[in-house]
Amino acid sequence: MTKKIVKVGNIECGSKELFLISGPCVIEEESIMMKTAEKLKEVSEKLKIKIIYKSSFQKDNRSSLKYYDGPGLAKGVALLAKVKAQFGFPLLTDIHYPDQAAAAGEVCDVLQIPAYLCMQSTLLVAAAKTGKVINIKHGQFLAPDNMKHPVQKCVESGNDKIILTERGYTFGYNDLIVDPRSFYHLNNIGYPVVFDITHCVRKYGIPSSDAKGGAREFLPVLSRAGVASGVDGVFIETHPDPAKALCDAASQLCVYDLEEFLKPLIEIHNLVQK
Repeated sequence: MTKKIVKVGNIECGSKELFLISGPCVIEEESIMMKTAEKLKEVSEKLKIKIIYKSSFQKDNRSSLKYYDGPGLAKGVALLAKVKAQFGFPLLTDIHYPDQAAAAGEVCDVLQIPAYLCMQSTLLVAAAKTGKVINIKHGQFLAPDNMKHPVQKCVESGNDKIILTERGYTFGYNDLIVDPRSFYHLNNIGYPVVFDITHCVRKYGIPSSDAKGGAREFLPVLSRAGVASGVDGVFIETHPDPAKALCDAASQLCVYDLEEFLKPLIEIHNLVQK
């Protein structure tokens, strides 16, 4: 099947070039956001890899009301706009409710549909109607080939600028399982496919601030397997000091380790493309 190429800024997602979605899990103070963006810009220039800057203005699925859930739509999007103005990255952020789509779409190039919400018709339609690229994350509860259904909802709403992201399948004793067959099924739907590496090592039921809340030791093997399976992009949440991150502290990658982490992935991707 011929795969659609989806343009995000100057990035042709689905072409032969590996691309990266990266940034802090949730929008934090401006210095953290800018420090991350500065290092990402350096990595992009050194490795010749194009980057979409990602961060969430709201994390509406935190396991406790006591946990930080972001600065909110207005403040969050304003800070993302500063990142874009200073560093030139295209932007991606999550939306959780239909009434967030238009405002987020005024600044962001990609609207992301969280995995839990990938079958929510009103959310998909609202995102589609903005005309922005839509990144639909694979719901943990769906067989991979059934992601054709949320895709079709967007297409029927007039928008076929779609990216599909794998982030682990089926909850089981707080683990997410990455089945390489998923990449085959998602690729066959006909849109660019991304592998969300850092989310798939989260340990659900354990606070993300707890060192046991993630299994970073699996990041190299999972990422290499995914890229070898033929994904178009990788999704790696990064932070200058992950242990102090306000969300997903146990699974984000230190942004200063990103360059070395990416080198073998780029090599594998280039081999797969030959």
